[in-house]
Amino acid sequence: LQEEVDPSLQALESRQEEILKRLYELKSAVDGLSKMIQTPDADFDVTNIIQTDECSPLTTNGADLDLMLGKDYGALKDIVINANPSLPPLSLLVLHSLLCERYKVLSAVHTHSSVKSVPENLLKCFGEQTKKQPRHEYQLGFTLIWKDVPKPQMKFSIQTMCPIEGEGNIARFLFSLFGQKYNAVTSTLIDSWVDTAIFQLKEGSSKEKGAVLRSMNAALGKTSWLVGNELTVADIVAWCVLQQTGSANAAPANVQKWMKSCENLAPFSSVMKLLK
Repeated sequence: LQEEVDPSLQALESRQEEILKRLYELKSAVDGLSKMIQTPDADFDVTNIIQTDECSPLTTNGADLDLMLGKDYGALKDIVINANPSLPPLSLLVLHSLLCERYKVLSAVHTHSSVKSVPENLLKCFGEQTKKQPRHEYQLGFTLIWKDVPKPQMKFSIQTMCPIEGEGNIARFLFSLFGQKYNAVTSTLIDSWVDTAIFQLKEGSSKEKGAVLRSMNAALGKTSWLVGNELTVADIVAWCVLQQTGSANAAPANVQKWMKSCENLAPFSSVMKLLK
């Protein structure tokens, strides 16, 4: 008699086949992007792909916070960020403002004992918290602690999770809470711009910064935002880095126009007030 195949084993094999299929699809997409980057008309190819990428605007419903941050027995989801007041992570402040437009956010700012003094504007970077409702009526807790750390660190509800480090990584995570879905090409380009802003525009030599500004100017000659026709985390991080490094005034025409588009949005203008 032939042995009967265990149904659970069959299901596992089917699942494995499906995962492998998706991995091959993703690899094909990334390989395709790699080939396009090596061709003279790469920018046009990528632009066309991005424009056909269906992505919901930021005004729609957000992500499932239980799914993203863990289900802590119905309690609100807590995000805690440690940041150094000597170099405030402006992109996280912009993202906080955007999250407040989407969710009911319980915001708080504290100072760690490792820091002697924090400027008044940083202590009030979330504005005046006037209406204090019971904790359970909020969806998201957002606590910023000014602390002597080499780079920003973030922890959230799931206690076993390792902290997320670096402004770019935290910004990517916070932006994911808006529930945006992108294809592989668009996601890769967004990640690339975030890394370029952090590691070259912020920390690079003057030659590297000049090259990034030229690349930004070329990209913004084709689309309204750095990647496609919707605001992404790439725009938020790049704009904030330009403000922090003082490169904004030297930016070329398309970059200047894009910066004004950013500043016309309320979350950016609130950070502009902070910088004054």
